[in-house]
Amino acid sequence: MTATAQRAELQRSIWQIANDVRGSIDGWDFKQYVLGALFYRFISENFASYMEGGDESIHYADLSDSVISPEIKDDATRTKGYFIYPSQLFCNLLATAHSNESLNTDLAAVFSAIEASASGYPSEKDIKGLFADFDTTSNRLGNTVKAKNSRLAAVLAGVGGLDFGDFSGNQIDLFGDAYEFLISNYAANAGKSGGEFFTPQSVSRLIARLAIHGQASINKIYDPACGSGSLLLQAKKQFDDHIIEEGFFGQEINHTTYNLARMNMFLHNVNYHKFDIQLGDTLLDPQHDDEKPFDAIVSNPPYSVKWIGSDDPTLINDDRFAPAGVLAPKSKADFAFVLHALSHLSAKGRAAIVCFPGIFYRGGAEQKIRQYLIDNNYVESVISLAPNLFFGTTIAVNILVLSKHKTDTRTQFIDASGLFKKETNNNILLDEYIERIMAVFDSKENVPHLAASVDHATVAEKEYNLSVSTYVETKENREVIDIAELNAEMKTTVAKIDKLRADIDAIVAEIEGEEVGS
Repeated sequence: MTATAQRAELQRSIWQIANDVRGSIDGWDFKQYVLGALFYRFISENFASYMEGGDESIHYADLSDSVISPEIKDDATRTKGYFIYPSQLFCNLLATAHSNESLNTDLAAVFSAIEASASGYPSEKDIKGLFADFDTTSNRLGNTVKAKNSRLAAVLAGVGGLDFGDFSGNQIDLFGDAYEFLISNYAANAGKSGGEFFTPQSVSRLIARLAIHGQASINKIYDPACGSGSLLLQAKKQFDDHIIEEGFFGQEINHTTYNLARMNMFLHNVNYHKFDIQLGDTLLDPQHDDEKPFDAIVSNPPYSVKWIGSDDPTLINDDRFAPAGVLAPKSKADFAFVLHALSHLSAKGRAAIVCFPGIFYRGGAEQKIRQYLIDNNYVESVISLAPNLFFGTTIAVNILVLSKHKTDTRTQFIDASGLFKKETNNNILLDEYIERIMAVFDSKENVPHLAASVDHATVAEKEYNLSVSTYVETKENREVIDIAELNAEMKTTVAKIDKLRADIDAIVAEIEGEEVGS
């Protein structure tokens, strides 16, 4: 079976598990249990493989907990960031799941022990709370202990039956792909509340490539509104590990999504010392201000979210916002995220940020911020994408590319709104379209109806309007009409209508005459 076929089969199986076991529980809530079980199995197998060290004579799951010395535990915890005893492994709890009358409390104890194993180690903050959303005592699982255990056993059995292939055979990334697939499908069916933090993989690939384009290596990559971590992980998929030297950094305000992002790092074999995902409000409580500037920044911040803005007089003096001389509107924090990203960008780096189109043409404070960005030559490109690419919204978003190392003062505008493949629920950005966008982004050439590089004076004359449609002429797709030929066709049609009316009048007159005669 090819990798593509195996991946498709795995995704179908996982989706079926979710549908089979959720029962009356809301799908968007219950996904946490499916994802939690996936994560539990992954780290169990990952840890067992590490402890066995490739020795086929060792089966870690069969060992007694008592043979694990404190020295072994300490060394493993320092390396992996956590410790799992043989009795705590997924496969061992699965073996007795359907007959275990205390399954829900046993699972809770195991999760607590795994998190506690990192206490006092450098990985503590990366492990703490990972299973917080896998609440085995929740009434969402059922009103009785028996009902809870039955549903938990079904979840474990479903996840345990999945075929991930040989762990050491480089197929394990199917686990991470399936994880993303499940999130994206629930997002597609959950509306805006589910899709607001998930960026489709195709768009993520484009954003990652834009941010790292032309750089042989980067110190680290950052997402200030990282959601489930999909943008950061696309960078890992797109580029060799050595290109991203110090790892992956992000911040997320939603606690559940913050846990998903950390889980996702482990699922993609990013060890704890190679990522730093923080919880908190990026705009009001940034957690990475002490870090060196980032060579690559990717982000899909929430669209037009409200924030405190000018109601907090101290923010205008914040190093992130002060240079622009004005704060983003209280009702629309989009440019606050943009300025935050810009302030964390290194002199050699790029930021690629998904933006709501309205921020590129509205007046007031947003116009002043655009002027600041253009006058200081920070805007490398504005790219308009096709509508309906994202889960939960049909709007056609833009990608804003910021740079602090431009060699000229021109701003590039790319109209990629026509580059998509239409599918049932959403439009798709194919790889061939990504390649086309990247080619014109790299060349900075003017291409009719696709791309234009505009000098500073022209943008200023347009009152710093950064809408792509202002600078890239839309291709005329309407059919050219021959007026003379149309007039001739109309005369013929009118003549036919006149004859038809005359025939109808004659028939009506004949019928009326017959009625009078009778």
